[in-house]
Amino acid sequence: MESRPTTASPQDAAIVSGACLAPWGERAANLPGAADAELPPLSGFVVSRFSPLVAEVVRRCLAGHDVAGPATAVVLGSVVADATTADVDARDLANGNVHNPLLFFQSVPSSILGALAKQYGITGPMPCLSAREALPRHLLDSAALLLAEEPVERVLVIGVELEPQPRARQVFAELAAAGSAVRPPQGDVAVALLLARPVRLPAPDAGPPEFGYLAPLAALCPAAEFTTSECPTTVKGAI
Repeated sequence: MESRPTTASPQDAAIVSGACLAPWGERAANLPGAADAELPPLSGFVVSRFSPLVAEVVRRCLAGHDVAGPATAVVLGSVVADATTADVDARDLANGNVHNPLLFFQSVPSSILGALAKQYGITGPMPCLSAREALPRHLLDSAALLLAEEPVERVLVIGVELEPQPRARQVFAELAAAGSAVRPPQGDVAVALLLARPVRLPAPDAGPPEFGYLAPLAALCPAAEFTTSECPTTVKGAI
């Protein structure tokens, strides 16, 4: 589902464009952003779908927008981030295998932001966040703080979570046992919003439950109409 600008005036909304993506596996069928083709692999990133997912949702969100320079900031959020890469590297280490230099599991989120910064010419701040509660609100609050500082004029907000594997399921289970309302998605999901001044974001609707804790962020996406008419009924396999 490609990004498109909102019809609201700049005085009414700070959302310039957005995209949501849920392209992996049968569970993505009929979801906003569901893809009928595999996403391309991303050079320098292997094993995991985390970085290709981020790169594609950003491509859709920024289509037709010039964001080069210090006036653009980026903030990326994920509760578990790239647990897939972390697990692969940990198993290799435990088994005495040679370390794969491409598996920078400690810094995959910041690494993909660095790759995107180079691709789009973005030179503004690029923090990465995680939170035990209300990550979408933390992302939007961070965007508002960034927009309050010169020379930032726009902020790209990215929320991403892979379908939980065993390590991630344990994390979400422990959060739930501790009383957290954070719920995992039912598949790989990502949301990207390009925000600009003034920061007057509408209160989001509940959003699709399949997006888990990212549903409120997906509900703000101007490209997400949350209907099944434009979404394919089948989805190709993962990379």
